[in-house]
Amino acid sequence: MLRKWLTLSALIIMLLVGASAGHAKPGPPRAVANLETSAISAVLMEAHSGQILYAKNPEQRMPMASVTKLMTLLLAVEAVENGQVKLGDQVVASEHACSMGGSQIYLEPGEKFTLQEMLIAVAVGSANDASVAVAEHIAGSEEAFVQLMNERAAQLGLKNTHFSNPTGLPAPDHYTSAADLATILRHCLEHDLFIKISSIYEYDLRGGEFKLWNTNKLLKWYRGVDAGKTGWTTEAKYCLASSCLRDNLRLIAVVLGCPEPKSHFRESIKLFNYGFANYKALPLLAAGSTVRELPVQRGARDSVAVTSFKPIALVLPKTEKETAYQKEWRLPAYVTAPVTKGQKVGELVITREGKEMARYPLLAAQDVPPASLPDMLRKAYQKMLGE
Repeated sequence: MLRKWLTLSALIIMLLVGASAGHAKPGPPRAVANLETSAISAVLMEAHSGQILYAKNPEQRMPMASVTKLMTLLLAVEAVENGQVKLGDQVVASEHACSMGGSQIYLEPGEKFTLQEMLIAVAVGSANDASVAVAEHIAGSEEAFVQLMNERAAQLGLKNTHFSNPTGLPAPDHYTSAADLATILRHCLEHDLFIKISSIYEYDLRGGEFKLWNTNKLLKWYRGVDAGKTGWTTEAKYCLASSCLRDNLRLIAVVLGCPEPKSHFRESIKLFNYGFANYKALPLLAAGSTVRELPVQRGARDSVAVTSFKPIALVLPKTEKETAYQKEWRLPAYVTAPVTKGQKVGELVITREGKEMARYPLLAAQDVPPASLPDMLRKAYQKMLGE
């Protein structure tokens, strides 16, 4: 009997793992009346699910200028979180890094800053020299880091992106699309460190002798904007990828190829205004709340809490009634130890009139190691006694 239950459980878990790993199914862009943008390419994305709410030439390959640095920052914060590097590391500027030109903090060869300060210089001041210094610190050389950038792009499924440097300075074979950039920023937003440094508006370097001002002016101009990256070159024109959070709804706006100064801010505001006017977030699960205690077989604990570490919300048009949507908790009868904190153990599926609209992963809230032999013997004895 136990073998049958284990087989059934394994089949259920395989089906769940084989299902979409994302939070919800991204849908096609909706038709938008009276929304026009001077950007050559643009995307409005709901950050939690990846659903595209508006698009103009979303797959067109475009130069991206310094918005490139989103991928530089993504790799950096991931390297910090996996322990490869530390924010307190001393990063030494090489002659190569100091030769970048363009936006910079005017590093001198041999000058040192902590990795945290370098990342702030990248995120806030769009410093090309700091970007290369960070790349060299993480990967050993700019070339090796660029290889990591392209590998990460492939892992994210980006079909219209290729990097030639970590700065965005003009270079052959360096391009992206608005949809790809929105995906990169979406993954950046999964990291609190990224949001923390990206939201800094001003910062003092060198003991206050050098002040950085964030190039993303929407941090001050538009309520709720807390992250993003600007870019400009003659070839790329004015570009911006930014994120805004209001009333549990987080939107990502990407505009590429805007024609004149400040137009990338204006066009991004248009997209945000449209999104917040037409869509709402329906909260489904608070971050860290327990959905259920799931039985654990052969574990040091008898059960594991099922949760979502981040809040789950369904994004829907404001014209639709919330009561039209139903929740379905898909969980196996039990799981078998070992269980790892953050392991996917089930899904929350949202349906409307019997049609699946979205699915969200449900995760184990803590580690459950396998039970020791004495524990297993004790449990077996207690079971025999009917305790």
